[in-house]
Amino acid sequence: MAAPRPGRSARGSRSGRPIMALLDLLGRRWLLRVLWELRQEPLTFRALRARCDAVSPSVLNARLAELREVGMVALDPGAGYALTREGRALLEALAPLQGWAERWARRGA
Repeated sequence: MAAPRPGRSARGSRSGRPIMALLDLLGRRWLLRVLWELRQEPLTFRALRARCDAVSPSVLNARLAELREVGMVALDPGAGYALTREGRALLEALAPLQGWAERWARRGA
């Protein structure tokens, strides 16, 4: 399955709106976890799989392929998988959610 892209139908929407394509992509199983684990350093497939609680190799391969297709992750044969500038920009855009989640946790929700 091809990664969602702006201008194409996405899960839950035929409009092709960029936000709907992004939400479809981010809603895929393990995708956010993969992005999160790559936030500090490049990781080999094996190291990334271990940090993702041993996600199945087929699912991890699918998520990495999607992230590479949309330009958020790149593969450096010497270092492993790493976030691209776009991948880092997405994590920065999601940073306010981290703060909200921490406040939510402190409230005992």
